Amino acid sequence: MNTNQKLTALRKAIKKDGIHGIIIPSSDPHQSEYVSAHWQERTWISGFTGSAGIVVVTADHAGLWTDSRYFLQGEMQLKGSEMVLHKMYNQFASPYVDFLASELPKGSKVAVNGMMFSKSTIESFYNTLSSAGIELLHRTDLISEVWLDRPPLSDAPVLFHEDKFSGKSISTKLSEIRAEMSQRNADYHLITALDDFAWSLNVRGNDVDYNPVAIAYAVIGKSDSHVFIHQDKLSAPVKSQWAKNNIVLHDYDQIVGFLNKLPEKTSILVDPIICSQTLYEAINAQIVHGTSIPKGLKAIKNDTETKHLRSVMKKDGAALANTFYWLEQSLAEGTKIDEVTVAKKLAENRSHQKFYHGESFGAIIGYKDNGAVIHYHPEPETCKTIDPEGILLVDSGGQYSDGTTDITRTFALSTPTDEQKKAYTLILKGMIALSRAKFPEGTTGAQLDTLARQFLWAEGMNYLHGTGHGVGFFLNVHEAPQGFGPVHSERGRTVHLPGMLSSNEPGYYKDGEFGMRIENLILAVKSDIPGFLEFDTYTLYPFDHVLIDKPRLTKDEISWINNYHKTSYAGIAPLLKGEVKEWFKNKCRKV
Repeated sequence: MNTNQKLTALRKAIKKDGIHGIIIPSSDPHQSEYVSAHWQERTWISGFTGSAGIVVVTADHAGLWTDSRYFLQGEMQLKGSEMVLHKMYNQFASPYVDFLASELPKGSKVAVNGMMFSKSTIESFYNTLSSAGIELLHRTDLISEVWLDRPPLSDAPVLFHEDKFSGKSISTKLSEIRAEMSQRNADYHLITALDDFAWSLNVRGNDVDYNPVAIAYAVIGKSDSHVFIHQDKLSAPVKSQWAKNNIVLHDYDQIVGFLNKLPEKTSILVDPIICSQTLYEAINAQIVHGTSIPKGLKAIKNDTETKHLRSVMKKDGAALANTFYWLEQSLAEGTKIDEVTVAKKLAENRSHQKFYHGESFGAIIGYKDNGAVIHYHPEPETCKTIDPEGILLVDSGGQYSDGTTDITRTFALSTPTDEQKKAYTLILKGMIALSRAKFPEGTTGAQLDTLARQFLWAEGMNYLHGTGHGVGFFLNVHEAPQGFGPVHSERGRTVHLPGMLSSNEPGYYKDGEFGMRIENLILAVKSDIPGFLEFDTYTLYPFDHVLIDKPRLTKDEISWINNYHKTSYAGIAPLLKGEVKEWFKNKCRKV
């Protein structure tokens, strides 16, 4: 069925049940950003494949609400259907609920699937809709009635993430979690987020594209732990390690029954932002609200992890060098290359590196105007052929047993315009300013975010996405809670602590012409100044000399770039051979 046919089928189900509207999310029962094919309900109904967006369907309207990262992608993918794009300029608001409250008459009923929305989200929906006289039904699953060829859940194996990579054993992590539980007066802790689960129990999986996680829940008790998972997926090392740590196995779908049977006098710590409404209602114990404990613990990378990350950046940089050398030579020879081919070549060259598992997200290869689509991902049927002219934006990353990478570089394939050199240099200056920042303990992401924007702002320019996000260790490439963004976002509110790994990626986008972004991963560390922190840059790869407008740089900025290029060459060159190594040496020359 096409989108319009799917909407017709859904409206029949809605009408049959006496419902007037339905809200369809991008997430899954674990509130994930990237979700398995089984739960891609919003993508299925709309055809929109971006990682963020909400669909609302009523009898006479079907709309997709998404933020500025996906405006152009939304227009492209919704074209030809009745689905209307609604632009969200505040990605943390819920204008789709306001739409229902204003468009539907009093007495109407709006349906959602309580397994797919968090407790806190359902609460906010209820408050808005009830004030408009509209009833919210959160125990329905209308999509399953019409999505008849829904893919099954993954049966990929669950693998043990060895202590030599993780830096902490399962017993150590459980002890840390239990110590925090004790401080919060909780007998149990419900873990619903897939990356929290994977980190806590030292496992990785392949149930979701790009994120090496397994679909599961955990309930950590004072002396035992309970895991809810499809048990035939577990490798022998996982079973052995879990048995040593008194972890009891249950089938995945037994979580509701287990929560319902918890003793009433016990307490359980629950994060209402990532716990589904359905699970929350099933809990029989006394509920203690609080942030997921593993969320905070895993954000602080330990010494073993940071040591591995150094080597990961070298081999990832080597994969990029081999790819960009190939691209430059191929274009010079007149070979026809498209965006998809570049993405495949990046993945191929990363696959030659030790401990590689896959991409950390779908590579963004944006040529010319496609670069202005912030989260553009090329498809074979629609991608552009790359010519030796214009601007090319490449944002990609890899998943390795010893770390996760995420890097963006922008290249001029011909002589750039003054406007392009100006934009590139301003975002480079912003990236350097954030990289070099020294800041007092207690500083938040919103305060630091402005450092990267200041030079663009001075010229009346800006970008509409956050400046950076947390990054996991062989886990989700977008990892909460820290980052750099608006004050009303979690990234903006979170205080940076030593050991937090974040991306630093200012950009500039001119619709219909080009997009630019430069991204490195930086680690917060203690400064020599007491009570202050600073950042240590981990990503290694040189910037494009052709796009740098040197007169706009200060002496300190030039010195920083030259030192960075020297460090990049020292780290990556030993992994390169022959002509590639000589070519790379030139790319790492002084400004």
